[in-house]
Amino acid sequence: MTDSVPPEAAMLPVSFAMLLADAAATEHFGERLAGAVKGYSDGRLMIFLQGDLGAGKTTFSRGFLRGLGHQGRVPSPTYTLIEPYELDPLPVYHMDLYRLQDGAELEFLGLEDLPEQSVLLIEWPERAAAELGEPDLRLCLSLAGQGRELQLEALSVRAAKLLSEL
Repeated sequence: MTDSVPPEAAMLPVSFAMLLADAAATEHFGERLAGAVKGYSDGRLMIFLQGDLGAGKTTFSRGFLRGLGHQGRVPSPTYTLIEPYELDPLPVYHMDLYRLQDGAELEFLGLEDLPEQSVLLIEWPERAAAELGEPDLRLCLSLAGQGRELQLEALSVRAAKLLSEL
């Protein structure tokens, strides 16, 4: 018996790039992606947020959370490591792994205790890449003049479906 690969998987990864003019555009893109995620019900969705310090990872996260209905402040989780947001329809866990010295420290965050039906926004995932595994989406932000260049890559079939809704 051979494993069959869904036809959608043969088209992975799906990627695109765009220029975001400023912080407001970065936040707006986060809101747009959240709009696509609102109907998501296929297990844990892991989104890696990559880029240098000040590239806009937390700004994107702020827009994403607001797009799912969060009204309050969105602090960077640099010191808390994880900020939970109990939102409807999905809880979101915003993480910043910059301060991890070793990927094994990820165990102390209790990720295995988080609901299976949730979204993980993970800044600095390269600090624990082996322990995290492959994300569904990889979002990379880089400075481009006054704006940001966004590169988005869907690495799972379900993430590619989300991107098709943007």
